[in-house]
Amino acid sequence: MRLFLSIVCIVIMQTSFSQNSSDKLGNWYMYNGSHKVSEKWKIQTMAHFRYYELSTNFQQEIYRLAANYSLHKKLNFSLGYSYVTTDFLFGDGSTNVFENRIYEDINYSNFFNKLKLRHRFRFEHRFIKANTINNESHWFRYDLNANYPISKNWSIYAFNEIFLNMDKSKRFVHNWTGFGFLHQLNKNLKLNLGYLNIKLPDENQKRILLGIILNTNHSKK
Repeated sequence: MRLFLSIVCIVIMQTSFSQNSSDKLGNWYMYNGSHKVSEKWKIQTMAHFRYYELSTNFQQEIYRLAANYSLHKKLNFSLGYSYVTTDFLFGDGSTNVFENRIYEDINYSNFFNKLKLRHRFRFEHRFIKANTINNESHWFRYDLNANYPISKNWSIYAFNEIFLNMDKSKRFVHNWTGFGFLHQLNKNLKLNLGYLNIKLPDENQKRILLGIILNTNHSKK
């Protein structure tokens, strides 16, 4: 709890001295869910609400639904759909862009004693509408995530994800680097508190991550 309070204080101090969208310390409110329906199959759900500041100046909202199939403990696959609304204009006004995305994931995990490393390879197809203009693009994303338990109910994590737009000659779009803490409230529910740095071609963005993770099991015993 002291750690949570210390990070909140840092957030408030940094936000007070920020001046523009790249300087502002923004916030992501996140829900992620995984719901097991059989021995091999899971339904994955997600809703994210992202702001340029702590709770103002809307940036993006994402809703996601996917089916996940486990080949074995270390390897699984997902096929999913996302609906995304993004406002690229910081401050007054609105320049909303709407996206329908279809994606395929390959997830592979390594275990080194208590340390878990997960590699996620995502192929993403974005169908974009901005005003009356329709466009599409195809992205490749690679995410490396490390998780290590530090007590019965606490674990730490770190990750790095690179985004490449396969339709452009300059393919680099984003690089996300983050870390944080997970707290297991009960067998189904976790709390997530983290920090994320987003490297763009021309700027960096800083985000605090606040989320819940819900895992349920509806398969027959």
